[in-house]
Amino acid sequence: MATIDECRSALDKLSDNLAGADGDVRAAAGMDRSLSCRITDLDITFVGRLEDGRIKVLDTLQGPPAEKAQIRLTMTGDDLVAMVDGRLNFGRAWGSGRVRLEAALLDLFRLRKLL
Repeated sequence: MATIDECRSALDKLSDNLAGADGDVRAAAGMDRSLSCRITDLDITFVGRLEDGRIKVLDTLQGPPAEKAQIRLTMTGDDLVAMVDGRLNFGRAWGSGRVRLEAALLDLFRLRKLL
């Protein structure tokens, strides 16, 4: 099972990947939205923002957040680490229910470019 530190490192690496992206991926990541990433097996949630093409983690909470973020991800720590390392395809994981992504419809259309 991935640790909190490994999950945080994976989010930092994902942020670096988004910041270095070009074209449609960079445009999709360029939104300014609140973001949460719930790690179910650790019962924690990373909360922050997606802005300027980066993920900025502002806090780590025990359990679910009190307020819903505009973009909400839910998965296990192992799945987060595997996705960022390229061992798990996000589209397949989302389609199979291993990963949940919740956002407004227009945000989902923009985020699909990240897949």
